[in-house]
Amino acid sequence: MHQNVLRGAPLAKRMWADRWIYLFLLPTLVLVGAFTIYPVIASIWFSLLDWNGFERAGAFIGLGNYCELIADPLFWNAFKNTIVFLLLAVPLRVGIALVLAIVLNAHFPLVRVFRTAIFLPVVTTAAIVGVVMRYVLDPTGGPLNIALLNSGLLGQPLNFLGTAGLALYSAVGIWVWKWLGITLIYWLAALQTIPRDLYEAAALDGANAWDRFASITLPLLTPFTIIITLITVIEATNVFDLMLTLTGGGPFYATEVIDIFVYRQAFTSNVPRLGYASAAAIFFGLSFIVLASLQLIVLRKVRARRSH
Repeated sequence: MHQNVLRGAPLAKRMWADRWIYLFLLPTLVLVGAFTIYPVIASIWFSLLDWNGFERAGAFIGLGNYCELIADPLFWNAFKNTIVFLLLAVPLRVGIALVLAIVLNAHFPLVRVFRTAIFLPVVTTAAIVGVVMRYVLDPTGGPLNIALLNSGLLGQPLNFLGTAGLALYSAVGIWVWKWLGITLIYWLAALQTIPRDLYEAAALDGANAWDRFASITLPLLTPFTIIITLITVIEATNVFDLMLTLTGGGPFYATEVIDIFVYRQAFTSNVPRLGYASAAAIFFGLSFIVLASLQLIVLRKVRARRSH
């Protein structure tokens, strides 16, 4: 009734009628503005400056940082590492979590113990995981190398984090293990939405486990798959703390992702370049938005063709 009365009213009157809603939203709006919107706008401005962060104001150079960035091989190396990390880590995490969720969705003894064990790394700080994993994967006395040597699977120790060809893949494995539990929870919640009656009816019709999975589980999980994959992709671009403590971007920039590149340019260079680092962050962010938009366009076209 209240909404019907105010439907044709001026905007100011409607806002005043909902003043308590806006009042309760105000703290959130202030925090989002201060810690999300303002830093983004500031980064865009800084990317147009030649600024080291110590001077009160940098020199305006327009797109100079972006032109230098496009010609910088180390930036494109970090860009490539980030994309490779995404392409490897996201399908692994989503796929393994789905398989585990299907197994752990059944009722059997100790199922809660297994769920807890898988989720436990999630509540551990990523930086601590990085430090511990450096010890676990140490080639001179790490438990993993000792176990592999004693079992006869290796003839000599492997430097998982110190070899350029292995470091990024090792980081992918550690990241997937670290965050697998949260994706498992997402899948378990999604599986709970599927009525048991469908499985029982399919079983009565003679459908085996694979038929039930392909005909019932997968189609009904499609909307959740898109959401879970999108969340995982976003999380896979934020690996700064884990990668910094694991490898610091080494060896020889083999694991330097965009986060590490920006950090190195802004804070660890002999001459900090906050303007250049901001340009790298903005460039990658825009590239990511373009790729995500293209993906959405392709998905919509595929859905449109299927509907016809």
